[in-house]
Amino acid sequence: LLGIMPGFSAMATSMMKKTMDKIDIPPVPEFVEMIADAGGKFYACKATVDMFKLKKEDFCEQVDSIINVGKFYEIAAGGEIIFT
Repeated sequence: LLGIMPGFSAMATSMMKKTMDKIDIPPVPEFVEMIADAGGKFYACKATVDMFKLKKEDFCEQVDSIINVGKFYEIAAGGEIIFT
């Protein structure tokens, strides 16, 4: 309900950035780069991409590809998955 109030989204974003800075979490672009540099992979969800009519070019360069859930399970089989 608060999200519909003018300026609330910007205020919430500002508060989150300050909190992240306070607890030493890097900004999202830097965090994505750190994960990619460490060998982590990023995939976009095909259903979401289709629903919002997006293309690979709409994502940051670290997104490896757009895949469906079946492909994700295939790639992830036997691997370690860490959601952050």
